Amino acid sequence: MERVAIIGASMTQFGQRDAWIRELLAEAGSACLDDAGVAADAVKHLYVSNMASGEFEGQTGVPNALAHDLAAVPAYTARIDQTSASGGAGVYAAWQSVASGASDMTLLVGGERMTHKTTAEATDVIASLTHPAEYKHGVTLPSFAGLTARHYLETYDAPREALGRVAVKNHSNGVDNPHAQFQKEVDLDTVLESPIVADPLRLYDFCPITDGSAGLLLCPESVAREYTDEYAVVSGIGGATDTHVVHERADPTTMGGVVNSSEEAYRMADVGPDDVDVAELHDMFTILEFLQSEDLGFFEKGEGWKAVEAGVTDRDGDLPINTSGGLKSKGHPLGASGVAQVYEVYKQVLGDAGARQVDAGTGLACNVGGFGNCVTTTILEGAV
Repeated sequence: MERVAIIGASMTQFGQRDAWIRELLAEAGSACLDDAGVAADAVKHLYVSNMASGEFEGQTGVPNALAHDLAAVPAYTARIDQTSASGGAGVYAAWQSVASGASDMTLLVGGERMTHKTTAEATDVIASLTHPAEYKHGVTLPSFAGLTARHYLETYDAPREALGRVAVKNHSNGVDNPHAQFQKEVDLDTVLESPIVADPLRLYDFCPITDGSAGLLLCPESVAREYTDEYAVVSGIGGATDTHVVHERADPTTMGGVVNSSEEAYRMADVGPDDVDVAELHDMFTILEFLQSEDLGFFEKGEGWKAVEAGVTDRDGDLPINTSGGLKSKGHPLGASGVAQVYEVYKQVLGDAGARQVDAGTGLACNVGGFGNCVTTTILEGAV
């Protein structure tokens, strides 16, 4: 099987945008094609990662509308919805379309518009991904996060400050990301003194509600060489599903979907956790950075918080995590987040991340849906 390359990538400004979903998608799609120097009529498959355009805007049929808006007709189109892991699932679908030989030029665009809804309305839309038995009792993802964080802190004797340091680190990284929603530093006291949302988690332990979009252009490596000498290859990718009902898991601090999807990606790429130079993790809540870093094999179980405290995951540490600012600082427009994670890794392995640049030849992105209900792990390497 020929390797699949990424030859173009884009990310729009994340935050509160005065634009509807079709406009956001077209902005990222057009910028991605421009970045690669590829005409829209060369696109054979067009995928849109989006969780809830119908619920948020009453807008459906966004993939075929985007093909029209980009002048990419008659490309095959499809919408990829895997809740908050829609972006990662879109990367998987785009990779499959090229790896299978069905398409020699596939454009993936992820996007969501959310900020025009109130926090309560947006939270209710997102909470609809939980199991009905949990949902009818008022369970939301923040409540899961608070319960899990408390369990983790007590089980592994971790200080509350360790969670706060994740927020401090990721906000610091976001300062150098011109596309991030929050481009400002916060100190530990500010995090620890912010209002309680789901004890022990406070306001600064949560990502914001966000509008935004991102794009990737994928093709066979032989086609990539016709356009550029600078591209990344998807050396490994894996997807997995965990239990829908969270309380059915043997250990709520272990995300089985992360474990299984990463094992598949590592096997395909023929690498291990020690070979990863930079990682983008789904820090919708600060506790998730601990859980994913352990379940990906970067650190032993219960040791992720110690790595953060020791500076291992800082931008100048041995394993930089969330150089983009993560969802915490960059923002979390549901369908775009997984695509934007791969955008950051793509920039890093090509040495094109500007002030955020670290020494990276191999990067990993882990996009999580719900509270680990569905996960896609992607590994990129710079072309050699």
